[in-house]
Amino acid sequence: MQDHKHEAESHVQQLAAAVITVSDTRTEATDESGRLLRELIEGAGHRVAGYRIVPDEIGAIRHAVVDMAQAADFVVLTGGTGMTPRDVTIEACRPLFTKELEGFGELFRMLSFQEVGSAAVMSRAAAGAMDRVMVFCLPGAKGAVRLATERLILPEIKHLISLIRKA
Repeated sequence: MQDHKHEAESHVQQLAAAVITVSDTRTEATDESGRLLRELIEGAGHRVAGYRIVPDEIGAIRHAVVDMAQAADFVVLTGGTGMTPRDVTIEACRPLFTKELEGFGELFRMLSFQEVGSAAVMSRAAAGAMDRVMVFCLPGAKGAVRLATERLILPEIKHLISLIRKA
C-alpha cells in the first residue's frame, strides 16, 4: 500500500485548497479556526486559493462549496457540524458527495475521543469526493481543526486527489 501511495503522490505536487468557515458570528478577525486551517495548509506546501465565511444556512454553504471548488483541489469547511438546529454543514455537503469517505468521520471521532473523551460522539465530521474535488467538513474548534488537518487530511490529500482523478 505504501508503494502505491508513494507512486500516486509523485504525480501530485502543490494543491490548491479552499477554506470555508461556517458561522453566524465569526468575522475574519475572530475566525481562529479558519486562520489555523490556512496556516496548516500553507505550511504543508499547498496554496490557499480562496477563503470565505458563510452563515449556517444550507443554501449559502452549498453555493460556497460549489463555487470555490472550481478553483480548488480540495475544500475544507470548519464549523456547523454539531448537534444544534443551526448546525447544517453536513446536510449541505453530503448531497454534493459523489463518493463519501466514511472512514474519515469514524477515524476523526476515534482520535478525538483520545483527546476529549465521550464528547467526541457529538462530532459529525465527514468527507467525500465531489467529482474531482475532495471536501472535508470539520468541527469549528481549533483543536479539532488541528487534529483533522495534521493527522488525517494532510497525510492523505495527495493520495486521495490522485485516486479520485484516475481515468
